[in-house]
Amino acid sequence: MKYEVIIVRYGEIGLKAKATKRIFENKLINHIKSTFVKQNISNKIQIFRGRIYIYTDQIKQSIIVLQKIFGITSISPAVKTSSKIDSMVTLAIYISKDNISKKNSFALRVSRTGTHSFTSQDIAIKLGNEIVNTTGASVNLTNPNFELYIEIRDKDAYFFIEKIRGIGGLPYGSQGKVLALIDKKQSILASWYMLRRGCKIVFSTNNQSLQKDITSFSNNWHLNNSEILLISNNDIETIANKYKYEAVVTGNNIEDFSEIEKLKTKIKLPILTPLISMNEKEILEKTKEIGLHI
Repeated sequence: MKYEVIIVRYGEIGLKAKATKRIFENKLINHIKSTFVKQNISNKIQIFRGRIYIYTDQIKQSIIVLQKIFGITSISPAVKTSSKIDSMVTLAIYISKDNISKKNSFALRVSRTGTHSFTSQDIAIKLGNEIVNTTGASVNLTNPNFELYIEIRDKDAYFFIEKIRGIGGLPYGSQGKVLALIDKKQSILASWYMLRRGCKIVFSTNNQSLQKDITSFSNNWHLNNSEILLISNNDIETIANKYKYEAVVTGNNIEDFSEIEKLKTKIKLPILTPLISMNEKEILEKTKEIGLHI
């Protein structure tokens, strides 16, 4: 099956009020666009009813990039056709011939948005019967060998066979600007958690050897044009106040509680400690998961 479009889904954005939702959608789309430009991926982006559709001939490369863009919950490479029943039947048969044999079982997962002369169940029954007649396979809605997803949206229908998990959270830069104090690699993990909440991070460190790790992390997570400040501990308060950051994030956990208290005496801004409840084992596992190695 030759894919022509990628369906991008988001989670928390959809819960926002209409005006806020539009702002967040634009933040996400602009981040995708700027990242694709940097990665030399040609594309055309459309948004419709809570979905972002990316048309590109670089499907595999696009999927790798999209999996590391904050705010995306899942993605699906898809084939688009008309929502006319005959068109959907033709595509369903075409896909089933390549993916289903007589020994297999299958299930259709149909959803529908818009005004149509049919229901989602009508389409599932119609297409399911056509696939059974074509392949001889059986229907198994509980534990099928093959699943075919169909999203019907007004005049269009999108066929796909997988939902690839994204990183979720909120779009990069949709929340406040936070200063990250990077004194060890696990501090980068703390920054990752704030990035997932939509914060724009400015990295600061007094350790030149950590600059390479920060740069690698920023590139890996597509933080286009992220800032890295090389400062001493004595400069933290001055920098934090001068540039009016909304908070400071550190990689301290409960074992570093005294260090957190000392920092609070130097900085009037809120101190964010997303790793506060994590033990060393949990921190190690999570840093590896996001591509860091302590």
